[in-house]
Amino acid sequence: MEKSSERRQRLKSIIGGSAGNLVEWYDWYAYSAFTLYFAPVFFPSDDSTAQLLSAAAVFAVGFVMRPIGAWIMGIYADRKGRKAGLTFSVTLMCLGSLLIAVTPGYDRIGILAPTILVIARLMQGLSVGGEYGASATYLSEMAGRETRGFFSSFQYVTLISGQLIALCVLLVLQAVMPVRDLESWGWRIPFAIGGVLAVAVYFIRRGLSETRSFTNAQATPGPRSSGWILFRDHPKEALTVIALTAGGTLAFYAYSTYMQKFLVNTSGFSREASTEITAAALFIYMLLQPVAGALSDRIGRKPLMIGFGVAGVAFTWIIFRSLETVSSSFAAFLLVLGALVIVTGYTSINAVVKAELFPAHIRALGVALPYALANTIFGGTAEYVALWFKGQGLERGFYWYVTAMIACSLIVYLRMPETKRESRILEP
Repeated sequence: MEKSSERRQRLKSIIGGSAGNLVEWYDWYAYSAFTLYFAPVFFPSDDSTAQLLSAAAVFAVGFVMRPIGAWIMGIYADRKGRKAGLTFSVTLMCLGSLLIAVTPGYDRIGILAPTILVIARLMQGLSVGGEYGASATYLSEMAGRETRGFFSSFQYVTLISGQLIALCVLLVLQAVMPVRDLESWGWRIPFAIGGVLAVAVYFIRRGLSETRSFTNAQATPGPRSSGWILFRDHPKEALTVIALTAGGTLAFYAYSTYMQKFLVNTSGFSREASTEITAAALFIYMLLQPVAGALSDRIGRKPLMIGFGVAGVAFTWIIFRSLETVSSSFAAFLLVLGALVIVTGYTSINAVVKAELFPAHIRALGVALPYALANTIFGGTAEYVALWFKGQGLERGFYWYVTAMIACSLIVYLRMPETKRESRILEP
């Protein structure tokens, strides 16, 4: 009976933590999904690529705050609890979304408009930087040893769900609003929705249970979490997280958020068709995450990551090159889905792999900070680098860049330990 009650409590906590993660990532991705509509409001220009480049630069600026958020809130979650870290992060995300929703355009307040946009994205970057480490740690610690890969995969299920819901909101608004209204003020609606949902999540997260790993760590004398302790005592693990993240996060952003712009700017699809193709592929991709996570519980984490590395090196250039000239929406969907299937080998298990590398007293920081550094350098700049290559007339250089970074991470996957077998998460 006690085991059944414990199982129900564990499942409730995982669902609660995942729901909050969904709203966090919805708020984050709403910016990317609606860039095509609000870019002219904040960055007036006669060149659509220049507008997208400016908006992508602000998207990248948000990533600059992610290591800072990971550092501050990783330590906070290690010292005050995973639940406290999750609650703090959603508060910042709420404020950032509401600020974007109400900021006037460039035509009304001039340079203040993009300035306020940058401030809002900095707040959201701080939030997401802390969210990743806290949620990855929370879900990995809450899951049982035999199902850790399966349940921790729901971090990316909710991450993708957030992106997918942002795209669905875009599809609905495209269907019910004239383009003129959507470009004028309709793009503000998703940010307002995100701000309101974040308030609800705040109260959900306050009611979550704390993990046994954190409670046990608090009861055991030992060093406190800090950036110095992390890189002094666990340099190999921290560098492993950076290296294994680099290729995976670049591939994820190239195949997902940038893909929507690529289908419009390069393939020649309409904005509506691009959104539909991306949303359909992401939906199936989302469903694959727990399947791959469960598979890792049976065969280990390394085979999946190595599979991503090999397939990413072999097919990234081919997929992007084929998308340049594709005319059929269904063919484009299959190509995008193929890319997302490849990156599933990384996204479905990257959270648990990182959590399994560190002891409990520094786990949230160890997961968050090295990941955020790699994510800022490679993931946050993916759109900007892609558009820069395009602006220079060297668009295919971006395909080779993604391929090369996946190859670098593949070397790490081949050399790193099997974390399922050597996990530092001690609780059953």
